Amino acid sequence: MKLDIIKYAAFTLPLLGVTACMDFDAPSDEFNGDQETLDEQVYQGHPDSIPYMIVAEKDSVNEAKTVLRQNFSQMLNAEYYMKGGKGGSLPQEHQYQYVYNLHIDNYAGYCVADQNFDGRMVTTYSYYQDFCDGPYGAYKDIRNLLCNTLNHPMVDRLPEIKAIALALFSYTSQEMVDVYGAVPYTDFKNNRQDAPFTFEPGSEIYKKIVNNLDTINACLKHFETKPDWYKGIINGILAYPADGITHDKQVSSWRRFANSLKLRMAMHYVKYDNDQAKKWAEEAVREGVVTTIDEEIVLDINSGLVSNPLTFITNSWCDSRLNASFESLLASLDHPYMKYVFAKNSADIINTTTGEVLPANSRVVGLRAGLIMTPGQTVIVNPRVAYSGFQLDDYDVDPIVYSAMNDAPCYYFKVSELHFLRAEGAIRGWDMGGSADEFYRKGLETAQLECRMQDYKHYYLRYLEDYMNVTEPIDYVYVDPMDNRNNYPSVTKIGVKWNDSDPLETKLEKIITQKYIALYPYGNEAWTEARRTGYPKMFPVLNAEDYSDGTYANPEEIIRRIPLPGSGSSEGDADIVRTGIPALQADGGFGDYQYSRIFWDIDRPNF
Repeated sequence: MKLDIIKYAAFTLPLLGVTACMDFDAPSDEFNGDQETLDEQVYQGHPDSIPYMIVAEKDSVNEAKTVLRQNFSQMLNAEYYMKGGKGGSLPQEHQYQYVYNLHIDNYAGYCVADQNFDGRMVTTYSYYQDFCDGPYGAYKDIRNLLCNTLNHPMVDRLPEIKAIALALFSYTSQEMVDVYGAVPYTDFKNNRQDAPFTFEPGSEIYKKIVNNLDTINACLKHFETKPDWYKGIINGILAYPADGITHDKQVSSWRRFANSLKLRMAMHYVKYDNDQAKKWAEEAVREGVVTTIDEEIVLDINSGLVSNPLTFITNSWCDSRLNASFESLLASLDHPYMKYVFAKNSADIINTTTGEVLPANSRVVGLRAGLIMTPGQTVIVNPRVAYSGFQLDDYDVDPIVYSAMNDAPCYYFKVSELHFLRAEGAIRGWDMGGSADEFYRKGLETAQLECRMQDYKHYYLRYLEDYMNVTEPIDYVYVDPMDNRNNYPSVTKIGVKWNDSDPLETKLEKIITQKYIALYPYGNEAWTEARRTGYPKMFPVLNAEDYSDGTYANPEEIIRRIPLPGSGSSEGDADIVRTGIPALQADGGFGDYQYSRIFWDIDRPNF
């Protein structure tokens, strides 16, 4: 078969029109310019095996470097795909919307779609397969970009490069487990291209990934013992073109990447197997995770990222708005984001019952999740477009025209997440290398979403001290200016300031609530933590019983997963029936439904 071989090039995000594009294509559909399509063998080898103790002869290593040159470019493109890139470009709005914003961002409680996409998405929890298969579509493309490298016979001469490719595949596979509950992980890693595919239980995939992460860590740790000539070759490959997401382009950063993923997965695992989770977490910390802003794994302005794609989706297409539950959380705690990230209503909003008018630019106002939406991307035809998007300038705060979200990086690992993970581990009695209050404080201090590279734009830090000393939440009531029936009092009953005398559950709620805010807008991990812990507390979703798949049972419950991808074709349906549903059931799920829980999402107390 033909594989797309992509030359590395610097891409900028195009300024597209204001209408959302609802397509999800294979990479070959849109690649152009710097593309070669070559007849290449589909390799199937030993992707889990990394012979890192052996150093090949110099000529042999250089031969592998030459043969695999295009594979290194594909690794870079896989990094872009993992955060909403497409066609060799950095993250951009079309792909980002399909992979994150039409479902996961909504389920996480961050956003709400303010229009129904011509009836395809009537409410937040409506299932429209083309949208909900979007993350899986990206996963298949990432397989194509990574797994021929993982299975190539020459990559064993460059074990560190193989380890990094495996780390990237591990990252996206873990995300897919958390979205769908089961995926054909081993088939994809083995570079299988055609059905039938075997879906595996998420709990088994987690174990396999952690085993791989341990091998990756050992490989990258051993790198320091290699000859200088060999280290020079590997460092050169990372500098150009195989690494776009670490600051220093060094092997040590990828070691931190692998261990940070292991710590994240360990915490997901805690209700499923506490002892195993503790072991994984302590090992990850001992071997080294991301600990400073300089160590963050990220696509930012240094990587060539022009703007965060969520800004275009929200402010240009008007396809997404602030979730009222998130508004209430931020307002209840007087969070800095309410002062400079989110915009006030962009036009007058008229109450459909009383006729009362909320004048334009009056307040930050979100939408209740589950509202029945209407078509339209302009206020004239759809008044919900007037609800809060992102603030695009700050003249009242600073003379510099600036949007915090526009310059917000796309994070793989933000240091605040790792601090909050270690804070949770510490309250559980695990050895995290410090105390819970220490890590909680560090998490708050590094939680801002704005670009780290431009100090004058760090508005968050101006408000941080006051925010960290909030002891009690504000008695806030969300008011929907269009319909008073949607009004809802705040469900946030905790403050921000750390108190060692708080019960364990209160400490956990504080940690997860602040972690959830710090993760914004990375919906995957926020949704996972909300399902795993029940925090932060969120508003009930409107109309969930009528517009989800019929398995909704609890008005306080959020959606638990996306149904398995690929249905509708004879091959896809056969895979789901043969191995998909049994995989979900092996992990305790009751079937392929939105409210059937993923293995780590266990309905029992956190302690």
